[in-house]
Amino acid sequence: MCVGPRCTAEEGRAQAVFERMGEMIDAHPDLAVKRTRTHCMVACKFEGPVLVVYPEGTWYQRVDEAAAARIVAEHLVAGREVADLVFHRLGSGDTCVPEPK
Repeated sequence: MCVGPRCTAEEGRAQAVFERMGEMIDAHPDLAVKRTRTHCMVACKFEGPVLVVYPEGTWYQRVDEAAAARIVAEHLVAGREVADLVFHRLGSGDTCVPEPK
């Protein structure tokens, strides 16, 4: 997940969402997820913060605390992407399409 600084008007908001998301993930002890942060991914056009879930390569935008809760519950726990928050999928519009498995 990116933590800004350009994607949000309120300084520190993205970092706070990142930290809260860690608590949400930790609430599921059987969930094997590596969470990491980065600065700007230059993909949001001010629609951030942006969060990417791999290995699927699902890119989410406008990730606030409510969106993070949905991504944890629906995507990470239940295995279903949160379609209304997705703005890009790996292999869709990419210049380098991954090899089929």
